[in-house]
Parts: sequence; structure tokens; C-alpha cells
Amino acid sequence: MNRPGIAGRRRSPVRGLAAAAVTVTVAWAGGIAAAATPAAPPHIEPPPSTASALQILEFATASSGGDAWLHAETNVMEGHATLCRDADPAKCVTADRYVMYRRYPRELRAAHAGTGQFRLDAVAKGRVLFQTAFDGTRSYDQNGPVPPERAASDEASAFGFSAIRFAREPGFRVERLTDDDVEGRPCFLVRVTDPSGSHTLFAIDREDGTIRMAAWPTPRGWHHRLYSNFYWVPDPGFRQPGRVRLYYQGLKTVDIRWTSASINRPLPDELFVLPQAPR
Repeated sequence: MNRPGIAGRRRSPVRGLAAAAVTVTVAWAGGIAAAATPAAPPHIEPPPSTASALQILEFATASSGGDAWLHAETNVMEGHATLCRDADPAKCVTADRYVMYRRYPRELRAAHAGTGQFRLDAVAKGRVLFQTAFDGTRSYDQNGPVPPERAASDEASAFGFSAIRFAREPGFRVERLTDDDVEGRPCFLVRVTDPSGSHTLFAIDREDGTIRMAAWPTPRGWHHRLYSNFYWVPDPGFRQPGRVRLYYQGLKTVDIRWTSASINRPLPDELFVLPQAPR
């Protein structure tokens, strides 16, 4: 399938800023302004304690890189990970090569179904531990296409973060919940409900606007992710979490260290299709 380039992707209906600009919130009473791509994270004034859910989302977007983050086309993340099946220490393995290829969606109706395109490769000392992919229509693993029932379950666990990128689009609802701490960091809590009725929780750091947690229900139970060790990708000006931990029912199953991220790299559609393994 052929897809248009960056210039052809969606834009928020409330903004007409160019994709190359970084949107930063300079004053909560004064709206937003466009600035050149910064070499370091911009300082964003935190919103007041009485901020609405929409103001909190504006804060998170601006702190993450503004339009460069909100409208990123692709992200290639590389690093390593510890994978613990059933949260059992005896079943932990280390993937010394852990690579995610992500083409972000241009529209979203259901955050916990397959969106955009996605591929993840986990490799240990040259041996493939697993692969998983979504080509925009169909899901795969290292053995090829997976049955629809399993695909729906896998996608419900894998997809969810994009809800925050689309939260201000028509059909979405956002609510502020009770504040809480995440790893000792005071955070705003916001619930995003997508047009399908699915909801996702996000914790936004009250001081620097980083997105510290995302959480939602899945067929495997309650799922939450913790984000930390953030770093700045100067081109195009994008805040990337260096560490991501995945939990199910409160138990940690995956601990990822993203050591690099490449934003808006061209990715061929064929990358997201995994062939049927020989029988």
C-alpha cells in the first residue's frame, strides 16, 4: 500500500502550524506560539493546579516537542530489553537487540486496536526470540500472519499510547482525575476516551510535562506502562523515553532501554509484513 509523505498527514483542526515548527505553550492565558526546532528541551511553564484536562494535554504536548512530537511520521527505536514471561524471574531473558519500527496513525477511532503500522524485533546473540508486526490491516509474528482472534487480543495490549496524540480531535473526551505520584513524581492524571468508548489513563509530570504513565484494560488484565530516563532528539525536537516498563496486573513483564530514536525516517510498507515461516 502506498502512503503519502509527511506533508500529507493529518493536522489538528485547531492548529495550522507547519510540521517543522515546534509548538510551545508560553503562557496559559496567552495561547501558543511557534518557534524554531530547539537543540534542547524547551522550558514550558507548568499550568496552574486548577488546570483543565485540555490544558494539561497542551502542557504534555508542548513539553514533548509540540507539533514535531504530535505529528511525527515514524519512529525507529533501538536498544535492549529484559523479557520475563509470567513475571517469573526464572523465565527472564535479555534481548541485546530490541528494535521497534513505528509508523504513527493519521487518524484514530479505537486506541486499543491496531493503528498505523508497527514492527518489533527481539534478538538475543543473533537468535530471534520473537517478532511481531502490524501492517495496517493484519497482524503477524515470526511465523507469519496470526489468526484474527489472537490478533485482536495482541493489538489490545500493544496499542494505546496514541490516544493522547488524538485526544483533542473530534469524538474524543478528556477528563481530569485525581492527581497522584508516579515513582515519586507528582503527576496530573487524565483519562482519554476515544470514539469507540475505550479509555486510556495518562500521568503527566506536573513539573516538566513528561508523560510518565499510560494504562488501560486488556484481555490479559490491567496494563500499565512506566516511562522514564527521557532524552531529547534534536532533529526534529522530540522527547523520547529512554526506559519503558510494561506491567500486567501490577507485575512487570518487560523492561526496555531505548538507547536511540530516529524520527521521520522513511520506512517501506514491506517492513511491516512478516512472511509465512517454512513448514
